[in-house]
Amino acid sequence: MTRVIGIDPGLQCTGFGIVQKDGSQLQYVASGTIRTTSGIALGDLPGRLKMIFEGVQEVVRRYEPDQSSCEIVFVNVNPQSTLLLGQARGAAITALATCGLPVNEYTALQMKKSVVGHGHARKDQIQEMVKRLLNLPGLPSKDAADALGLAITHVHAGGSFAAMAQATTLNRRTHAQFKGGRTY
Repeated sequence: MTRVIGIDPGLQCTGFGIVQKDGSQLQYVASGTIRTTSGIALGDLPGRLKMIFEGVQEVVRRYEPDQSSCEIVFVNVNPQSTLLLGQARGAAITALATCGLPVNEYTALQMKKSVVGHGHARKDQIQEMVKRLLNLPGLPSKDAADALGLAITHVHAGGSFAAMAQATTLNRRTHAQFKGGRTY
């Protein structure tokens, strides 16, 4: 039996979701959000990061997952928002790591493909598929649905990704490194 926690990081609202795999059965354990908008001033970034860190640790202690998955953050239109989101993600990952959990990372595209079947799924589609996959009585919140989706993705694809990583080494390409402003 494997228990996985998924984390959808956000500075104002961090979603978490825990699923359990028993043989071929996938079971819902818990989900929710860690909100940093009440009790702490919006300008108090260290206080908000501390709340995310402690909230993730509390969830891990309570539900005792074996593994974790977290969403990889991409650059948004607003660089400041991206930096703040990256700090929230760092607080969540640090909390998972200090609890001794291996941290697996997935993009939103990978999660959407795994849960819905295509990478351009809308939030309401993710909510509906998570509800169906876990036989939930109602729709989870958007942040909790994303976190549950990340946990489901790891349950379904984590072994495959690990096997591929061990089978081949990922080497950085040394030619045409700056083609189009990107490195390979």
